[in-house]
Amino acid sequence: MRNIRELVKLSTDFLEKKGVSHARRVAEELLAALLNQKRLELYFDYDAPVEENEVAKYREWIKRKGGKEPLAYILGEVEFLGLNLKVTSETLIPRQETEILADQVVRSLPKDACIVWDLCTGSGCLGLAIKSKREDCSVTLSDISTNALSVARENALLNELAVEIIEGDLLVPFKGKKCDILVCNPPYITQDEYEGLEDEVRLHEPKQALVGGTDFYERLSLELPAYLNPGAKLFFEIGTGQGDALHALFNQSHWKQKRCEKDWAGHDRFFFLEYHPKTE
Repeated sequence: MRNIRELVKLSTDFLEKKGVSHARRVAEELLAALLNQKRLELYFDYDAPVEENEVAKYREWIKRKGGKEPLAYILGEVEFLGLNLKVTSETLIPRQETEILADQVVRSLPKDACIVWDLCTGSGCLGLAIKSKREDCSVTLSDISTNALSVARENALLNELAVEIIEGDLLVPFKGKKCDILVCNPPYITQDEYEGLEDEVRLHEPKQALVGGTDFYERLSLELPAYLNPGAKLFFEIGTGQGDALHALFNQSHWKQKRCEKDWAGHDRFFFLEYHPKTE
């Protein structure tokens, strides 16, 4: 029977040969998750034996990781702003930057209940995080992907959050409705950027949720006014170097308070603005 020390050593060697970064840490994180422990807790009893059925599952996980599959897909879940969310290969893995965006939105919500839309919701991370902090708000999640919405629906049930879920392309399913807060993390990287992504992302995460450039923002800049209440606030996650392009796209007089904020690496990452139509 293998013990923790042996499994970590063997798995680390295997992952290093496969070119996996931080191989030892990854091996420990997978084993800790399997044993329902924190990674550092492994060191408290490094010579403890591991049951054969657990060893078999761990080997399967390590093999998948050797194929550059993201940890979140192997484990099937990720933590996001206090929520446990299911993730599958049908959805992007929520990033730390998106968690920052969700926190920014929550801090900007009005005191009174409002209508919130989360477009291109994927796993539902943004909308569900907002709903978890403000149950009084009406939150709708939308996506063009049926499979992604199935995951979002599971996450809503898992976290006991009452949200509306609708399927369609951007604003199409919202015809005749208006919102006060709109958040959107659309596919925004270019094809050239996609080709240069690390294997974990390019080989495993859904391409349709990644590649789009500024096309989605161009559509939104033209179509959004009919769907917004006066004073509505918009929150976008954007790609590196896209800040100037979005300032140019949202150039009509009804777009106010426009600002681009950077991530910790100094790259354009968030774009905020408000809608204030002209009054007679």
